[in-house]
Formats: sequence, structure tokens, C-alpha cells
Amino acid sequence: MTCASLRAMRGYQPKLVGLLLLAGCATEPRPAAVAPPPPPLPIYDVIIRNGTIYDGSGGSPYAGDVLVNGDRIVAVGPASKARGRTEIDAAGLAVAPGFINMLSWATESLIADGRGQSDIRQGVTLEVMGEGESMGPWNATMKANEAARQGDIKYRIDWTSLGEYLAYLEKKGISPNVASFVGATTVRVHELGEDDVDPTPEQLHRMRMLVRQAMNEGAMGVGSSLIYAPANFAETPELIALASEAGRCGGMYISHIRDEGPKLLEAIDELVEISEKSGAPAEIYHFKQSGRDNWHKIDAAIARVEAARARGLRITADMYTYPASSTGFDAAMPLWVQAGGIEQWVKRLKDPALRAKALADMRKPDASENTKLAVQEPDKVILVGFKTEALKPLIGKTLGEVARERGKPPEEVIADLIVADNSRIQVVYFGMSEENVAREVALPWMAFDSDAAAMAPEGVFLKSSTHPRAYGNFARLLGKYVREDKRLTLAEAVRRLTSFPASNLGIKDRGALKAGNYADIAIFDPARIADRATFTKPQQYAVGMVHVLVNGVPVLRDGEHTGATPGRFVKGPGAGRCN
Repeated sequence: MTCASLRAMRGYQPKLVGLLLLAGCATEPRPAAVAPPPPPLPIYDVIIRNGTIYDGSGGSPYAGDVLVNGDRIVAVGPASKARGRTEIDAAGLAVAPGFINMLSWATESLIADGRGQSDIRQGVTLEVMGEGESMGPWNATMKANEAARQGDIKYRIDWTSLGEYLAYLEKKGISPNVASFVGATTVRVHELGEDDVDPTPEQLHRMRMLVRQAMNEGAMGVGSSLIYAPANFAETPELIALASEAGRCGGMYISHIRDEGPKLLEAIDELVEISEKSGAPAEIYHFKQSGRDNWHKIDAAIARVEAARARGLRITADMYTYPASSTGFDAAMPLWVQAGGIEQWVKRLKDPALRAKALADMRKPDASENTKLAVQEPDKVILVGFKTEALKPLIGKTLGEVARERGKPPEEVIADLIVADNSRIQVVYFGMSEENVAREVALPWMAFDSDAAAMAPEGVFLKSSTHPRAYGNFARLLGKYVREDKRLTLAEAVRRLTSFPASNLGIKDRGALKAGNYADIAIFDPARIADRATFTKPQQYAVGMVHVLVNGVPVLRDGEHTGATPGRFVKGPGAGRCN
């Protein structure tokens, strides 16, 4: 009989049952307590495991995991027992914040192909545009001119302001994030046209208000490109006025300075003056010394920047990692002949007297470094882009080759080609020092840029060529200058690709791997990352970038683009509060 049965009988035979219970059941063990089940492991959208973390600070790397929910980083640190809906094994790989391209010309390429593959495959997650010219604000005349001057990429202009353009890209669908400076040239043309004129006080006020409007929409500051017409027609006080509006809204002044050759140091002085008088921090676009006669000026150029920084000014620079530049023949022709826009430029070159004057100016000893290179060493100038189909067979040839084929001096060939193509024509100039480039990458105040579009070796992009920096600039830094030449550590290179430019731009929630930041992440093999693009075959993807996330979404997986387009319009610090 069980103890339970005896207890049930207690009411019928109380004495007997009591004795039995006392004797045999008093010490019956109770059932063992069952431990509660362990709480379920948390589940995250993405977990990046086993990687070596370069968090963007420049400090020592460490082993750990990165946990992502939605578009944000939740945690970075020791190995986690949590589970991820998507898990990425980064064993043997570097895990870094996504890279920032401080000078991107993806303005049109992202309209044609939102994937931005040449940059995404190098770890770029933010394209910063606006070197002098920006995709707004535009008036009706500017819109008509932009439409008429389009090259290989054709598109409708469905926006007016810069903010509307960036919002258009986001809505259309793009893989990288985008940001932009408002162009000093753009606001000048908006109010003054393309001629060599000075603004009246009323016109300058309207230009300032256009900058303020763009800053309120989310521009990063104001950008200039002073070696070109009509940008060069702007005098220093005009630029100070525009930069003041950017500065009061928390933005920067950033500039392709007025001269990169004989008057390089004076041009740096002008940028420093603009920064000091406007109150805006300033950055030099693609820091360089153009022309062999100016290579020795690197020490003085560095000293100018460091002296300004020592005085408390926030002066920085960015660069691409190649000894050749790429721009148009406008950088090799007198500015006066270009006043009024390409249409007036072509008209003047068709006038025998004006053409003769322009070519004579190009032969002068005090001509610009790009002009000297084109006239005196035309085999150091490669033709890479034309609008006109009949001229496209010349792509890839040097100016010298074409001049010999036509039996004409190179400056005459330049004039002929501009008239025939009705454009500035994209070219590559070999006018820089490889050793200077190597020194510059190590400067602690140097960020990096491609100064190129984000493209793919397919479709419309095959109609023209390009500079290899479009496909290899950032990989070249990490492969050649970090791994091979040891000009800087990998941790420092990552800092200057990420948190450093983010801080300069006033972006507080990108550029570093830390909880709360947006999950823009680049995962690459430090032993393999390298550029493959060359000047003869520039349209070749870099290698070694394995995975890339933008706003928490994988856009590159195992080295291949996923087709995802989570990119966003990243706004500057004045957005919504600069009225």
C-alpha cells in the first residue's frame, strides 16, 4: 500500500494509519525540483564572427564579433553566443567601417547603374560629391544646358535643388550612401551665368542664400574647383562669403585650389585665408604638386598646412593614390577662351584670330603645368573620353600619337578635338611624382578620394575609358602602400578612410564600428586586397574585398554584388536647422 493510500484511509482507522504513516512514510522524499529552461539565445539580423576588428579609431586591432540589428550596430566585442539570421564568418579577415570616398564623381554613374560596383568592391559605402559643381541648385537655363551637354549617360532631370537630387538617388535605389557639397561654381552660374563677371551685392546675397538653402537640405558644405572656368572667375572675397554660410551651418569649405603648379603655395595660402575669415574648416582636394618643376614644393606645401593646423585651424586634405591626374582639356587651355560655357568656347576656337591667340597662349613659358605637358610632352596625355561616336576610336591613344597621325602640333589637335566633340574631352595627365604620392599617403591629416565615377566594366561604361583610380584607388592604398611599401599601418589607413573623414564632415553615426552607429561595414583580406586596374586596362575590379554591408544590408557577399540597393542620402550637420 502506498503512502498516498494510507493518507486517504486516515479517516477510517486513524490510530493504525497514523502508526503506519509514522513508521514508513514520514520521510518519503519529495520529487526533485526541475530547473527552469535557460533563456533563449538572442537573435540578431547579422552577426560577423571571428574577424580581426579595425574599429576606425586607429588603435590596435582585436578579435571579436560585430552584431547588427536592422541598420545599426548593436555590439562590437568578444565572441558572442547569440545567433544571427545571417552569419558571416570573417576568420582571417579584417572587419572595418565602410570607407568614405571624399571626392566622388558618381553623380551620373549612379543614375545609370545604382550598384556603384567599382567602389563597392573596394569597401566604399559613402560617396561624397560636389567638387565645384553639384547637381543643384539649378535654374531653367542650367537644366537645359545640362541636358544638352550630357555625354554617354542620358537621363531626365527631375529635380531642381541639390537635396532633391540626393533624395532622387535614394528613391531610385543605390548601393552606396551618398552625400554632397554644394558647388560654388553652381551657385555662381545660377546667379551670374558662365561669364567672367563679379557679383553685385544683391547677387552675392542670393548666392549666399542658395548655399544656406543647400545646407538646410543636407549639404556637407561648399566646394570649389578654381583651376577651371567659370570657377576661376570667383575672387577670394566671394569665396569667403559662401564659405561663411557653410561654416555657420556646421559645414566645411573644400577646394580644388587655384593652382597646383607654379603658384601652389599661394593657392594653399588662399584656402587657409578663406577658412580663417569664414570660420569654416577647409580641405584641399587631391593634394598634389603638378609638373616636374614643382615636385620639390612638397615640403613647403606640407609645411603650409601644418603651420595652419598648429594655429588651431582645421585644415585637411584628400588624395588619390596614383601619379597621374585626370580631367579635361579645359585644364590645358586659357581660361578666357572658355568664358560663357562650352558653346562659346567652341565658337571662339572656330574664329581664326581667337583660335590663333589661344594657341599662342598655350605655347607661352608661363602656361599652366597641364598646358606645358600637353604641348611639350603630349605622349604623357592619354585620351579617355569623347561624346561623339566618330571620335571614340581615339580612346586609349596618347595626344602625341594623334598629333603624329594628323601631322599637327598637339595644341592644334586639342583645339580640333574640342570643336569636333563639343566638349572638354576627358584625358589623363602624367604630371605627378610617384615618390611624392608615397610621402603624402602617410600624412596624418590626409583622407582619400577616387575623383572618379562608380562604374562597372559593362553597358554604357564601356563607351569610354577612365583613369584606374575609378576601380583601384582604395585597394591600392591598402595593398601597395600599406602591405607592400609599409608607408602606414593598416589600422591608420582604416582610420583615414573612415572615422577621420566622417569627423571632418561632421557625421556622428558613421565611420566607426561601435554600438549605435549605422552598420556600414567592409570585410576584406589584408593579405590579398589589391588594385588590378592599369592605365592601359583601367576597367578591372580590385580584389580582396569579401563582404560589404550598407545600413546593415549585405551588398557584397563573397566578393560578388548582391544587387541590394540600401544606400541613403547622408545629410550634413546643418540639415533642417540652417534657415
